[in-house]
Amino acid sequence: MADKDLHGLLVRVAGALERLAPARPPAPDFAAADAFIWHADAERVEPVAAVNYIDLALLKGVDRQAEILLANTRRFAQGLPANNALLWGARGMGKSSLVKAVHARINGETSGALALVEIHREDIPSLPSLLAQLRGTDRRCVLFCDDLSFDERDTSYKSLKAVLEGGIEGRPANVVFYATSNRRHLMPRDMIENERSTAINPAEAVEEKVSLSDRFGLWLGFHQCDQDTYLAIVDGYAEAYGLKMNGEDLHREANEWSVGRGARSGRVAWQFIQELAGRLGKTLE
Repeated sequence: MADKDLHGLLVRVAGALERLAPARPPAPDFAAADAFIWHADAERVEPVAAVNYIDLALLKGVDRQAEILLANTRRFAQGLPANNALLWGARGMGKSSLVKAVHARINGETSGALALVEIHREDIPSLPSLLAQLRGTDRRCVLFCDDLSFDERDTSYKSLKAVLEGGIEGRPANVVFYATSNRRHLMPRDMIENERSTAINPAEAVEEKVSLSDRFGLWLGFHQCDQDTYLAIVDGYAEAYGLKMNGEDLHREANEWSVGRGARSGRVAWQFIQELAGRLGKTLE
């Protein structure tokens, strides 16, 4: 076959492949909403019309954590240096609620100041692709991963470490990473202990596992609340949503609810309020 014929054939083959290839997704419009969800399979962000959040003033018992995270986020929104944040500790004490409430408060102060972009735990390996898209926008973005943790067979934490601080490109200047976890070091204790007992150099093996949490400049701990704090949360919700009930009866029923749940937390308080509102024929809006 002559070179001229071969060249023509290759051009036609390339054209056919081009037509068969899926169309490139359009560039994301980060001005379309204030919140987005990352879909790793399609490598695209989906706008969220309305974020499900609780007003910051209703989050009781976490005043210090709220103050620190709000200040860090406000500095970031103003274009100043800010830290990645790890919110760790007891279940149901408002870790993810605080992230969303702070985002709403900052945007309430300055409309459109921040975009909240949620990435699911299982999509962490696609984080570099997401950051490439976020790097291409001028908008400042809080990248949020709820319930972040890793098991003993999961090595994706290594890529997260590189992305947060250690990679060549590093974290984009317009992105800060907030994560919540029930674990301070994002690894189960038995996994860390196993590394210590089986490694040739136990100290180095443990350092490899726990150094991920060191990438977060802010560690904000959340702990189980006492009865007074629990009842203060219930009172705050009841007042905010206009649920009229005698104070003693409200506290008695709230305590009975927490005993049935076997815990006191902001989440348990909110579940009680939903039960109470339903019985009173009230909507929570």
